[in-house]
Amino acid sequence: MEVIIDGLKIEYTEQGSGTPVLLLHGWGSSFDVYKGIMASLSERCRLVALNFPGCGNSDTMHKPWNIDDYCSLVLKFIEAVGLENPILIGHSHGGRVIMKLAGSGQLNPPKIVFLDAAGLIPKKSFKQKMRARSFKIIKGTLSLPVIRNFSSGLLDKARRHYGSADYNAAPEVLRKTLVSLVNTDLRELLPNISCPTLLIWGENDTATPLSDAKIIESLVGDAGLCVIKGTGHYSFCERPYEAHAILRSFIK
Repeated sequence: MEVIIDGLKIEYTEQGSGTPVLLLHGWGSSFDVYKGIMASLSERCRLVALNFPGCGNSDTMHKPWNIDDYCSLVLKFIEAVGLENPILIGHSHGGRVIMKLAGSGQLNPPKIVFLDAAGLIPKKSFKQKMRARSFKIIKGTLSLPVIRNFSSGLLDKARRHYGSADYNAAPEVLRKTLVSLVNTDLRELLPNISCPTLLIWGENDTATPLSDAKIIESLVGDAGLCVIKGTGHYSFCERPYEAHAILRSFIK
């Protein structure tokens, strides 16, 4: 299924009936990661999951986006598909969008589920700081007018060497979008979230570490953290039966 929002084709899927639930996926992913969750909850919930621009068969945006652009898309999508006051479930970047929507009062959901959610800027190690500094120096040098016309290939090589896998895999418009997103810290909005909030986290998550989950839990007024042992950033996919049992208990 698809819907047109601000000129962009947005792909989505829907399953079940009952309590409305909106699922937002992570960066570079798609709604396919939610197949298990949707099947598990479909007897009691109407579950709707979209593909963000540039993911799945959704169109890619024409210019870089920031977190507010994603929030605007979600609000218009909710209206377009007729979801009334849905429970919000977000993995990684999807969790980041939910933090902004709920923390800024744009949505007041009855419940929230954060799955290994992004949204906090982590403290960088000395090695990470030096790596970022090295790239800035190289980028600045290769961008000088006297050598810029001869350096585009070298700059691309530097980006591939110093950039993350997500960054390197994305087209330019999404690269710039990703830079904006990862430099947005939403922790100041978290105390504004008052609804019951469940955090499901991988014990060994390195993309959004467990320390982030503990910060989120401490700042959200009514939050509880469930740690899934031995799992990483896709904890709900690595141990689906455990994650689904937790979700069924939370979404009754």
